[in-house]
Amino acid sequence: MTHVDTFDAAAAGSAPVNFLPTQNTNLFALDDLDYLSMTRTLAESDLTALQAVADWIRTFVARPHKDLGHDGAVCPFVPAARERKTIWLAPERIAKLSVPEVVQLVKNYKKLFMEAQSANSHDAHYRSIVLVFTDLASDRARDLFDDVLQHLAVPSYVEDGLVLGAFYERNEATAIHSSSFRPFTPPVPFLLMRPAVISDWEFFLESEDWLDRWVRRFGASAVRALADELRQLPWRKSRSSF
Repeated sequence: MTHVDTFDAAAAGSAPVNFLPTQNTNLFALDDLDYLSMTRTLAESDLTALQAVADWIRTFVARPHKDLGHDGAVCPFVPAARERKTIWLAPERIAKLSVPEVVQLVKNYKKLFMEAQSANSHDAHYRSIVLVFTDLASDRARDLFDDVLQHLAVPSYVEDGLVLGAFYERNEATAIHSSSFRPFTPPVPFLLMRPAVISDWEFFLESEDWLDRWVRRFGASAVRALADELRQLPWRKSRSSF
């Protein structure tokens, strides 16, 4: 599989100009995968992997789940992003790549994403790139993602305002509102790239370092977000002050 800067432009299909700064990409919208004309350049194994992830997003992530712990979709941003057609999948084969090579590959996609974000802010919070590692064995996924994110997670957030998330079959991470629900286990390993949003504080409460990075990024808005959350809780009743 060729990388993001050399992929045949024909595979980009009908990419909307408000997201991509160039047609010379390796990105496929969810709906592109339903049309042979959009996917004819893909190897069958890569197409199968992309379709599996796309189906998982449509039937699991974008829908409510009884074990989630609250109402609404598993990821509340996905239904709106599907309407806006701003979820993009990119197939990459990395089984023979070293960790530094995978890091550089992700950096290439980060550059593309940042160019798109700076070119047009329309629907910016709903955009995401899903890097689908089509030949990555599930038993290798955790260690590889740990190594890659060790290099990229902090600078991506602090310098670029991007969140990188690892999704793989044996991911033990649980949902915010349910310690028994594990929503990060797709059929094919992938790395999610999306903009940081103020509601990310819910993911960072258990980490002083990440909560500090969130506060630094959102400043006064961060204080207001937490105040809004506190106003919905009965915290006054638990205090003994007069």
